[in-house]
Amino acid sequence: MDVPAVTHGYENGWQGYAGWPEGAHLTSTPGAFPSSPPAEFHAQYQGLHNGPVGAAPEVPPPFCGTGRTALPSVRSQRQPAWAPSPPCINGLFNGLHLDSSNYSHLPAGGCPYLVQIMQDDKAEWEGKVFASEPTGPLPPLATTDCLMEDRGSASPHFIRCTSYAFPSQAAAAQQSHLPLGAIVAPLARLKETECPLPVCVAAMDKGHIPGCGVCGAHMCPFMAWQDCGQRFCCPFCGNLNEVPWQSYQPTGCQGKRVDSEENPELSWGSYEVLEMQKGQPPGLLLAVDVSSAAVRGGQLELVCQQLRMLLGFLTRDEAGDQSDLRLGLMTYDRKVHLYDLSPALSRPHMMVVMDTEELELPVWAGLLVPLRDCRDSLDSVLQQVPRLAMEAEDNPGSQELPIRAALRIFQALGCPGKLLVFHAAPPSDVTLTRGPSGFLRSAKPKSVFQPPDACISLAKECVSQGCSVHLFLFSQQDVGSAWPGHTTHFTGGGFFPYNGLQSEVDREQLNRDLRRCVETNTAYKAQLRVFVSKGLRVSGCYGAFIPGPDPTHVSMTALDGSTALALEFSHDGPLDDRRGVVIQAALSYTNAKGERRTQIHSLGVNCSNDLLDTFRSCQAQTLLTFYCKKMYARALERPPQELREELQVEVTRALACYRKHCCSSVVTHGQLVLPQFLKAFPVYLNSLRKSEVLLPGLRSSIPQRLQLRSRLVSMDARSTALYFYPLLLQLPVPAEECADLAPAEPVRCSASSLDPAGLYLAHGPLVLLLWVGRCVSPGALRQLFNTTSFSLLPPGEACLPVLDTPLSVCVRSLIETLQSHAPYSLKLLVAKQGEVSEEVIQPLLVEDKSPNGGASYPDFLYHLHVNSMRLLL
Repeated sequence: MDVPAVTHGYENGWQGYAGWPEGAHLTSTPGAFPSSPPAEFHAQYQGLHNGPVGAAPEVPPPFCGTGRTALPSVRSQRQPAWAPSPPCINGLFNGLHLDSSNYSHLPAGGCPYLVQIMQDDKAEWEGKVFASEPTGPLPPLATTDCLMEDRGSASPHFIRCTSYAFPSQAAAAQQSHLPLGAIVAPLARLKETECPLPVCVAAMDKGHIPGCGVCGAHMCPFMAWQDCGQRFCCPFCGNLNEVPWQSYQPTGCQGKRVDSEENPELSWGSYEVLEMQKGQPPGLLLAVDVSSAAVRGGQLELVCQQLRMLLGFLTRDEAGDQSDLRLGLMTYDRKVHLYDLSPALSRPHMMVVMDTEELELPVWAGLLVPLRDCRDSLDSVLQQVPRLAMEAEDNPGSQELPIRAALRIFQALGCPGKLLVFHAAPPSDVTLTRGPSGFLRSAKPKSVFQPPDACISLAKECVSQGCSVHLFLFSQQDVGSAWPGHTTHFTGGGFFPYNGLQSEVDREQLNRDLRRCVETNTAYKAQLRVFVSKGLRVSGCYGAFIPGPDPTHVSMTALDGSTALALEFSHDGPLDDRRGVVIQAALSYTNAKGERRTQIHSLGVNCSNDLLDTFRSCQAQTLLTFYCKKMYARALERPPQELREELQVEVTRALACYRKHCCSSVVTHGQLVLPQFLKAFPVYLNSLRKSEVLLPGLRSSIPQRLQLRSRLVSMDARSTALYFYPLLLQLPVPAEECADLAPAEPVRCSASSLDPAGLYLAHGPLVLLLWVGRCVSPGALRQLFNTTSFSLLPPGEACLPVLDTPLSVCVRSLIETLQSHAPYSLKLLVAKQGEVSEEVIQPLLVEDKSPNGGASYPDFLYHLHVNSMRLLL
C-alpha cells in the first residue's frame, strides 16, 4: 500500500518520520528483528558500479549479547533517496522509522544529512566570533571557519573535548560508553585576524607568576585565590601554594587578583612563556644519494636542480629571508661524503668516511654554516655533484646511513635539526639480520603495523637529539620488504614517495614538498605535560610518537601546527559539579632561533550528574578524531577485525544508553534515536570502520596502509573529518561563454550525487580529484581543458592549462585555495566517468558500499539500530 511520507504529531514536538506503515512491535525474541535491511530500504542505485570489485561485502557484526543472532550479508547495493533532516525536539534527537511491514516507499530525509549539518553550522558561525570561556556554548565544528577569541579558556584551535559536560561519577561515565577525551593541537595556526598568543618572560622580576610547586602545573585562570591573594589552590592536585612576595597582588571583590587583566597567566586560556636560557638554533641537513641508481635514473641531477632552486627561494623576501638558517650537505652511497662549507676556506672541502659501521666524524666545524655565509659554496657543490658521481659504482647504501651520520653531526654541534634525505636506490630491509650461522634471517614483527626494533632504536636516538627526518624516496619498494617510513613517523618528519620523478607533475610535487618542509614552523625537542583536575587521570595518549610509560609526559622529536594528539581520561573519584573539570597541556620546545619556550593551554569544561548533558555536549568530529587515533594506535597490537567490532559495540551501547536514560519522549521501536550533535557520527564511524587501515581491499598494499596510518594518526580534527567525509563540490558548468558563475556547492559523498553532465571536485587532506561526467558540454570542456572532446581528455595526474576563461579561472583559484589549507601538497587527479580512472573516486563516496567491501551508510545505520534495540529488550 502506498503511504505518503508524513511526520508523527506529538504535543511537544517532532519525533520522527512515519512514512512507513506501522508493523508489529518488536519483542525480545531474536526472530522479531529483520536479519538484514529489506530490499525496499534502498532506493534505486544509479552509480558507478553495482558493487565492489573482487571484495566480499562487509556487514557490521551484531552486538555480542543476549539474543545474539548472526546477520547475513546485505545483498542490496542500491542507495536511498536523501534530503536534509527535519528539526528535532529541543535540539535533542532525530528519528528514523525502521519498523514496518511494508517498505514500498522510503520517505526522503530518513538518514541524517551530513552536508546539511556542516552547511547549517557554517551559516551559524561564518563571519562571527566564538568566545572561548569556561561556561560558554559548544564551539563550532572543526570544519567551520570561524574567528576564535580567548576569554579565559583555550580556544578550540588548541583543545577540543569529546564532550563539554563530563559525568560526575565513574559509574555514569561507564554507563554512557562515551569516551572522555580531548584532541590537543599545541601549535595550531591562528588566523591573521586573531590575536596572537601573549608571551611572558620566565622571571619573577619581569612579572611572571609561578605555578603549582607540588604537581608542576602552570599558572592559569582556574587557580582559586585565598587569603587576599597570598595563597592559591591548584585545581589539578588540590594543594595550597604560597605566592612569592615578588609576585604578590591582592584580590578584588570577585576573588580575582587586581592585576588579572594585565597578566596573561591570569586572564588567557593560552599563553607562551619564554625561558631565560637559550640553546643552539636548529640546523638543516641535506643528504643526497649519489649511487649508480640515482645517476642512471636521472634523479640525482633533478634533485640537485631542485635544491639550487630552494637555496634561491630561501634567500628571497617571500620566504622570510632565512639567511640565518644553518645549512649542511652530505652525499652518500656505501660511503658518506661530508662537505666543509666554512667561509674561511677558498673552496669547499670534501671528506669521505669509509667506515660506516662505527661512524665517527673527522671534523665537525664547517658542517653546518649559516646560509648567508655558504650560499655560493653550496650552489657550487650542487653543480658539481652530478658530474663527480658519474663514475659511481653499483653499491647503493641504506637509507639509514645518512640518518646515523646526521645524528653524529647534530650531537657534535649540540643542536637539534631537520634532515632531508633524497634516496633513489631501493630501500634496504632492516628486518633482515645475520644469525649465528651466518645466514640471513627475518626479524619482522607479527603485525604489519609494528615497526622493527632497529627502527625504534634509531628513532629513540633521534628523539633524544631532536633530529626530525624527512625521506624523499624515488624508487619502488620491493614486495614484502619493510616500510622505510617508520623512522620519519616517530620523529615528526614526512615520508614522500615518488614514481621516479619522470613526469612534470612529480617534479612540481617535489618542489612543493621541499618548500613546505623548509617553510613549516617546527618545534624541536618537544616535551608535552598534561594536567587534569583532581578526580580524573590521563589513561592514554595517542599520536605520532614513541609511547612511554607515563601518558602525561610525552617526548617528541618535532611537531608543527598540523600535529595533534588524543588524550583519554578516566575517573579516579567523583568530580565537583560546581568547579567542573580543568585540562592543561604544556608544551616545552626549541624554536627556530634556539629559544626554549613553553606554550600553556588550559580549558575548563562542566560536570554533570545528568547523562543527557553529556550526550548533548558531544561533537561528532571530535569523537571521530579520538577514535581514529586510538584505534590506529591499537592496530600495532590488535587485529583490525577486533578494532572494527569494538567500534561498533561501543557506539551501539552508547545509543542504547541514550535511548534508555535520556529519551523522555515516547518513541516507537522502529525509530533510531540520536543525540542532536551526534547525528553525523554514524556516517563518520562507518567511514572509519571501512578505511583501508582497518579494512584493506584487494588493491591495498601494506606500504599504502602504513603511509595512511602514519599521516592520519597525527592529523587535527579538521583534517581528520575531511578525510573520512571528503568535500565533494559540484562545479558550475556554463552552457555558453559567460563571466557569471555560481559558486561551487557541496553535495553528498554518494554516487547518486554525480550528474553525468556535471563536473565535481573532491577534496580531502590527502586527495584532490576532478570527476568529469561523460555528458559534460563541449563548451565547459573547452573552458577548462582546452578541448571539446571527452574521449581526448587525458585521465590520471594532470595540470590544468592556464586559460583566460571564467571556468578555468574559477576552478584554478578554488584548487589553489584548497591546496593552501591542506596539510600536504596534493597532485590533481582527473577521473572520467565510465573509464578505469574512475575507480579512484569510489573510496571517496563514503555513503556507498566501498570497493573493499565496507557497508553503505544506510546499511550500517540499520544495523546500529537493530543491535541497540537488542540491548533494551
